[in-house]
Amino acid sequence: MMRHDVFVSYSQPDKDLAFEVVSRVEARGISCWVAPRDIAPAADWAAEIVEAIGAARIMVLLFSASANASPQVRREVERAVHKQVAVLPFRIENVLPSDSLEYFLGTRHWLDAFPPPREPHYQRLCAHLSRFLENTPSSASVNQLRALAIDSTNAPPAVTVFGHEELQYLEAELAAYIGPIAKYLVQRTAAGVSSLDELVTRLGAEIVSGYDRRQFINACQKVAGART
Repeated sequence: MMRHDVFVSYSQPDKDLAFEVVSRVEARGISCWVAPRDIAPAADWAAEIVEAIGAARIMVLLFSASANASPQVRREVERAVHKQVAVLPFRIENVLPSDSLEYFLGTRHWLDAFPPPREPHYQRLCAHLSRFLENTPSSASVNQLRALAIDSTNAPPAVTVFGHEELQYLEAELAAYIGPIAKYLVQRTAAGVSSLDELVTRLGAEIVSGYDRRQFINACQKVAGART
């Protein structure tokens, strides 16, 4: 996957505005990744999004009432926080985050894109991104993620020591906490471990909430018990 500076997260009703933001930011020489424009044909949507978030230096979240209610947006923000990618909420409506998003965004700096006209707000966003990118070098972990990113359109199927039913069970359990990206994470992680305990532990680490992580691990003990 090509390196990029900004991952743009938005909810579907805000798509036109998201692409307007992308055009303004890219006009300043700042590279952006935005769906569906940058998803390769026939690629796994969830896998592409996971890799794009991990490869970005900052996420711009177009925050609105629609984004506030979007499980997909919440999962993208959760992934960014988990991967230590900076998140910049750009409020396009005067709304406050729900409890689930406030957990991730409560202490972050916000930029507002109201009242109209929006152009001055776009200019302020671009200036903020330019300063951030100039003063924040890519971390070693981000560089490593970029170097190891898997091209999901060309990568061969992962070979694992686990049964199909076991992996399906883990995918279903993990998806309850992080959504459809669970399938990609289970397949990728299973290819690099040899024990079920290690697989469950690594997958559990993808869940930010400690309580949810424990619930997931406890549920997965059923698989381990059936194996022995």
